[in-house]
Parts: sequence; structure tokens; C-alpha cells
Amino acid sequence: MTPSTLCVLGPSEPMESKVMCFHPWSDVTLPLMSVPEIRAVVDAWASVTEELGAQYPWVQIFENKGAMMGCSNPHPHCQVWASSFLPDIAQREERSQQAYKSQHGEPLLMEYSHQELLRKERLVLTSEHWLVLVPFWATWPYQTLLLPRRHVRRLPELTPAERDDLASIMKKLLTKYDNLFETSFPYSMGWHGAPTGSEAGANWDHWQLHAHYYPPLLRSATVRKFMVGYEMLAQAQRDLTPEQAAERLRALPEVHYRLGQKDRETATIA
Repeated sequence: MTPSTLCVLGPSEPMESKVMCFHPWSDVTLPLMSVPEIRAVVDAWASVTEELGAQYPWVQIFENKGAMMGCSNPHPHCQVWASSFLPDIAQREERSQQAYKSQHGEPLLMEYSHQELLRKERLVLTSEHWLVLVPFWATWPYQTLLLPRRHVRRLPELTPAERDDLASIMKKLLTKYDNLFETSFPYSMGWHGAPTGSEAGANWDHWQLHAHYYPPLLRSATVRKFMVGYEMLAQAQRDLTPEQAAERLRALPEVHYRLGQKDRETATIA
């Protein structure tokens, strides 16, 4: 294989990236922010999707929280990478959602959320416009999926009411995460929506907007799950069932453990 052949096999692709800080204070993470402050983050996510999506077919918003997830800057922030191609995971989601819609006439994740709402055992949180669940395919101990109840393809399509509700349910979910082991819970998360760019006007009705949360902690603030050995070479294994994980998260309070007792009582009354 000649050097020229290698170049053909691995050409570079143009990309653009941004960093978005959530709060001016470096010790205020999303669960410690107010709902209006989180709503501003949601609006910024929608705006950057629209901005970069005008040029690029894929806009990936993601947050790596905590040193355990490789975050080198403790200031609460997320990143946005826009690419001129569909990454591997986006391609897999595109194929599976398109195939399901073609065969059944319903968006895959819409039908899935309806089934989970009926079963209830894997639900963590529900609200007027959103639901959070532990998906049956979850491999990380407290992995969750965040979905809108309405058919929505991309973040910019969310209504003001849906954005407000998203900020509220995010605060509740991330507070539960922190409360689980009374620590600033590490995770990687990201949004997936319909492709953008020059094909944005195509029929993407098989897509449903959603966010993935992948937290590594297993038994305590210091004991994490490792994807090694059999899991790297054969198949991922679960340390607890999705139903057990959902039950534990559901049972946790929605008031952050760092709040004082007076603040807890006030928040509960409100």
C-alpha cells in the first residue's frame, strides 16, 4: 500500500467547533443553575444548531462533565462540533429510524416513547412536553434518554413552552444524578437531531430529537464502570438492570443535596 493510497483512504474533512460556557461562575454546574439560566442554554443550543446547520450536515452538541470523563477545564461548558459528513453513530441512527418509519409508518423513537410510557418501569421523569427514561439497551449503569413527547426533528423547532419544560426537566434529572452519590455526577451527554446543511429541507420525518446521557459511576462517587475485556472484545454487559437503575433514580429527591434545609423546604413548597 503506497502513501498515496493511504491518503485516498483517509482524506481530511472540514469541520468547525465552538465552546459554550454555561455560567460565569466556574463552580455552578447545570443542576445548580436556575431554570431560566438553563433555558438560556437551551436557546443557545438551538441558535448554534441553526447557525452551523446552515452550512454543515451534522451539528454535534455535547458535554463532557468531570475529570472522569476527560474534561480538562472545570468551568461548566459544552462543545459543538459541526462536520461536513454524517459521523458513524449518526449514520446508524439514520438507517434504523428510516427503516422503521418505512416499515411501520411511525417514527421509531415516537413509538418507543409511547411503549415506555405504557410500561412505566423504565421511566425516570415525565412532564408535559418531555420524558426521561433508562433505555432497555442501556450499557452504562445510569444511562438515560431524554425525549420530547411531540414529534420534533431538531432543537430549533422547539416551542417556547417546550424549551421552558426542557430546562425544568434537565434540572431535575441532573439534580437526581448529583444526589445519587452526593457528588458532582460525571457524564458525557449529547443531542441528536435530523441532519442539516444543504439537505435540511429533505424529508427527515423519521427523525426524532433526543439526548443521550452516559454517566460512568456505578457504586459510589469513586467507583465507576469500566468497558474492558469481554465488553471491549465481545459485548457490553450490565451491572444492574435498566428497571433497577430507573427505580433508583426515580426515588431520589429533586432538590439538590448541597442546598441547606431551609432551601430544601422552600423548594419543596414552591
